Amino acid sequence: MFTPGYKRVLLKLSGEALTGKNNFGIDAPTLQMVAQQIKEGKEVGVEGAGVVGGGNIWRGTKAAESGMDRDTADYAGMLATAINALALQDALEREGVITRTQTA
Repeated sequence: MFTPGYKRVLLKLSGEALTGKNNFGIDAPTLQMVAQQIKEGKEVGVEGAGVVGGGNIWRGTKAAESGMDRDTADYAGMLATAINALALQDALEREGVITRTQTA
């Protein structure tokens, strides 16, 4: 049996990683592949936590450069991050992995 090198991992997943071959948004096959890989880690005994970004949906710095209030632009980016986290949670739960999304 495979013995993992780590008992616990923290996965930092860029929002842009969820676009697959697209330039924007969430690519469902890519999201499913990520969920399956996380599930495989869990099946060999690795506990995991994840941090996901929102760059595939929103870039606060670009919006601020275009004249949007910087705080408002950053808040929109936080919502984009939550959207990606919920999409990943759904994909993981469809794979049978119990998970929760948490935000500040």
